[in-house]
Amino acid sequence: MENKFVGKPKVESLSFFWSWLYLFCTRCHGRDDTPSWEPPGWRKACPQPFCPSYRKFARLLCLFLLGLLLWGIVYTILGEDAAPGGQLFGLAVLCIAAHFGGWLFSLTTLPALIGMLITGIVMQNIGMVSIDRNYNIVVSNLRKIALVIILTRAGLDLDPNALKRLKITVPKLGLIPWLIEAFVIAILTKYLLDLPWIWGFFLGSVIAAVSPAVVVPCLFRLRAKGYGVAKGIPTLIIAVSGIDDAASVAIHGIIQSIMFFPNAILWYQILQGPIAIVGGLGFGVLWGWLAKYVPEKGDPFMVPMRVLMLLGGGLLAVFGSEAIELGGAGPLAVVAAAFISCYFWQKQGWEVDDNPVATAFEIFWMIFEPILFGVTGAQIKIDELEGKTVYLGISCLLAGIVIRVVATILVGVGSNLNLKEKIFIALSWMAKATVQAALAPTALDKVDPNDPLQVYYAETVMTICVLSILLTAPAGAIMITLSGPKLLTKTTAPVAPPEGWKARRPSIRDISIINEDPDLEETANERKP
Repeated sequence: MENKFVGKPKVESLSFFWSWLYLFCTRCHGRDDTPSWEPPGWRKACPQPFCPSYRKFARLLCLFLLGLLLWGIVYTILGEDAAPGGQLFGLAVLCIAAHFGGWLFSLTTLPALIGMLITGIVMQNIGMVSIDRNYNIVVSNLRKIALVIILTRAGLDLDPNALKRLKITVPKLGLIPWLIEAFVIAILTKYLLDLPWIWGFFLGSVIAAVSPAVVVPCLFRLRAKGYGVAKGIPTLIIAVSGIDDAASVAIHGIIQSIMFFPNAILWYQILQGPIAIVGGLGFGVLWGWLAKYVPEKGDPFMVPMRVLMLLGGGLLAVFGSEAIELGGAGPLAVVAAAFISCYFWQKQGWEVDDNPVATAFEIFWMIFEPILFGVTGAQIKIDELEGKTVYLGISCLLAGIVIRVVATILVGVGSNLNLKEKIFIALSWMAKATVQAALAPTALDKVDPNDPLQVYYAETVMTICVLSILLTAPAGAIMITLSGPKLLTKTTAPVAPPEGWKARRPSIRDISIINEDPDLEETANERKP
C-alpha cells in the first residue's frame, strides 16, 4: 500500500510533463493535414507532434542549405568581411538570431517583433555583435528598403471601398489624435529632456505612428469570433493606422530635411513641406496609374512584373527623394502608388483580400522584419543609457498615450460608436513598432559624429523610440486581446475567413468589409431629428 501511494505523485508528474510537452510541440509545429510524401519509417522514427513533419524538415533543411550556399558565394567575393568574426557575418548571425527570437515570442501570442528587438539588444550588450561605422551605410539602406516594404503593404491593404464609406471618420480619427500625440511628445521632451523644439517635433512625428504589425494579428483573432464586425471596427482601426504611418513618415521626412540641410535658402525651407507633399503624391499617383497599363493585364508574367514595378518605384521614390533633399516626398509616393495601383487592379478583378502582389510583399516583410528589428535593437547599449533619460522618456510616452486615448474618445463624439467601442479603438492605437524601428535611427545616420550635443539628441530619440516599442507593443497586443470581448459587440454568426486565408500568416487583408454600416459620421447625422 505504501509503495502505491508513494509512486502515484511521480506518475501524475510524469503525465503532466508529457501533456505539457505535447501541447508545446503541437503549438511549435502547428497543424499540417495536407497530404505529403514521406520516406518509409519517417513517422516511426520521428513521431508527431514531438518531431516536425517531413515536409517541414525538408523545408528547413532546404533553407539551411540555401543560406550556406549564399554565405559561400558572398565569402568567395568579399573575403574576410563574410568570414566568422567579420562585420557582414555578424550582421547575418544577428538577423538569423532575431528571427529565432521572434519565433519564440510568437509562441506566447505576443508580437514576434518584440523577440527580434530584444535579441538585438541582448546580442549587442553581451558583445556578440558590433556594427562598425563602415557598415552604417549598409544598415541605413536596409532600413530604407524595409520602410518601402512597410509602406507598400500599408497602401495595398487600404480598401478603396471602405475608405469611401468611412471618408469622414477615418481622416478625423486618424489625423487629430496623431497631431495631439505628436505635439504632446514635442512639448514634454522640450521641458523634461531639454530637446530643442525641432528635435521634439522630429521625435513626436515618429512616436505618433500606430503599428499594424502589432494590431492586425490581434484583430484577426477577434474578427474570426465576430467581435466588432457589424460596425466595421477592424477596418476602421486598420485604415487609420495606415494614414498614421503615412503622416508620420511624410512629416518626419520634411522635418529631417529642414534639420540636416540648414544652409538651404529660407524660402525653399518654407516651401519644402508643400513641395514634398505635392511632389510625393504626384509621383505616387502617376506611378500607380502607370501600373494599370504596364504590364498588360493578360500577360502571363503580370504578377512578378507588377511586384517589381511597385518595389522599384518605391525604392526610386525613397532613395531619390533623399538625393534631392525632399525626404518627405518619397514615403508619400510609396503609399500613394500602392493605393492607386490597388484601386485600378480591383477594377480589373483583383480583390483587396486576394491580391498576389500584396502576398509577395508579405513574403518580403518576413525577410526584412528580423533585419529591421534586430539591427534596431543592436544600436542600444545599456551601459551608455542615462537613468534620467529612461524614466523621463517613459513618463513622456505614458502621458502621450493617455492624452491620445482621451482625445480619440472625444473626437469620436457624434459618430455611431458607443463609449465602449471608442475606448477599444483608442486603446488599439497605442501600439508602436514598425515605423519607430525604421525611422528612429535615421537621426544617428545624419548627425555629425564630431558634434557630441547632436549625437546626444539623436541617441535620446533612438532610446525613447525603442522604449516605446518595448512598452507599447506587448501592452497593446494584450489590451486588444483582453478588452475586445468585453468592449465590442459580438455578431450572432461569427464571420469566418475563407479557407485559403487559414494557411498563411494573418495580415491586414484578413480583415474584410462584411455587413458593415456606411460611414459612421453620416449614419449618426442621418439619425438626428
